Amino acid sequence: MKVECYNGYRGEETPRRFFLGKRAIDVVEVLDRWIEPTHRYFKLRGNDGGIYILRYSASEDAWELTLFDNGSRDGSRLSST
Repeated sequence: MKVECYNGYRGEETPRRFFLGKRAIDVVEVLDRWIEPTHRYFKLRGNDGGIYILRYSASEDAWELTLFDNGSRDGSRLSST
């Protein structure tokens, strides 16, 4: 998965745009972020209204989409990948 990032003042990379196939999704808002021993997670709102959780593995230098919600109010359309 291709992810374009912004390096913050502490050198942390924050996703600003990512691609699902050829479709580019701009990050409108970072809703949450957290770190686990082997991964960093970012909960994001895309310009399409969707909510995404992206996971970054520093050891593999790779990004993965772990959750997508289309932004529906009832939350019934959550799907894990």
